[in-house]
Amino acid sequence: MELNKDINQFDIPLAKRTYLNNKYSTLLKKLLIFSPFLFLIFSIAALRFIKIIKLEPLNNLKFQVERNHDGRILGHLPYNETPKEKLVLIEPNIAVHIDMRDSLLEMREEAKKDGIYLVFLSGYRSINLQNDIFYSLKSIRNQEAADRARVSAPPGYSEHSTGFAIDIGDASQRETDFEIDFENTNAFRWLIKNAAKFHFKLSFNKDNKYIDYEPWHWRYEGSIEALKVFESSNRKL
Repeated sequence: MELNKDINQFDIPLAKRTYLNNKYSTLLKKLLIFSPFLFLIFSIAALRFIKIIKLEPLNNLKFQVERNHDGRILGHLPYNETPKEKLVLIEPNIAVHIDMRDSLLEMREEAKKDGIYLVFLSGYRSINLQNDIFYSLKSIRNQEAADRARVSAPPGYSEHSTGFAIDIGDASQRETDFEIDFENTNAFRWLIKNAAKFHFKLSFNKDNKYIDYEPWHWRYEGSIEALKVFESSNRKL
């Protein structure tokens, strides 16, 4: 009995059950029910956002590749050296691609009928020769590569290596050979008017922002092979 008396002296609190307010309880239940759907929606949105962030640099890279895929160096496009078996002589020490020989000679004869005497100054150049021209003359003139490239292509980047390029002068005004003054000759005026009939095109006009104007430098585009060679140059980027 004494023991029971001691126990009764302690005030043992009764356990009480508390309930959430009905309004908040309902809201919580709804959140628990819809939480998987909300999670799914947020996950999809997050994945799309991450995808956009990842793709944007790739799209920019793709754009840069499309703009730079032609492989220009100092404004010049790359060209392969034509095989020796495709070259023919048209003058002593001047060879051209066999595809353009007939058109080139026919153009010279047609000009002669009009009293214009075209002179062929330079045709095919090997990559080794272009190497000597670009680097040796650059050092003689004490020019930076970018400055030299305005008047001479780096080796492997010259139209002359294809055999489809020809430098032309006026026999009556030889002082204008390889000079901008060639544009003031009767030969140049005749070429501007008639060269396209023979599938020749001025390569470096006044609008070229990389390479200086060369009124004497023409290229042939009258065969499938020639069109393939100059496809990149003719493409408007």
